[in-house]
Amino acid sequence: MTTPDVQLVRDLVARIPEFAETYESHVFNEGGVLAHVFFWDVVQETVGSYLGEDADAPDWRRTLAFLEEQSALGVSEIDAVIVTSFLDYLPYPGKPGHDIVRHLGPVMKAEFVKIRPSG
Repeated sequence: MTTPDVQLVRDLVARIPEFAETYESHVFNEGGVLAHVFFWDVVQETVGSYLGEDADAPDWRRTLAFLEEQSALGVSEIDAVIVTSFLDYLPYPGKPGHDIVRHLGPVMKAEFVKIRPSG
């Protein structure tokens, strides 16, 4: 049986295949899927895409849209990964890429404001 957090990772890779190489490397290095650890890389690639640092990075808009859809499901294990291992690792005010928070959907924006009220 696959846990919701692992399924989140697999669904992300299925929806946005540009994460496949990161996924394969992660599984090789970690011996399996550790969603919270994997999402550190998702944050880095998403912010890098937003900043235009890597033309081959997964499109940040698609990533945010996928995560918004998943956040709207209300599954606690999925929410835990998205909130603690994605939203909480987005750049802070004054750091490159912080403006990506302006593009969060309503569900993620509400969660973001709870964990980082000052941005």
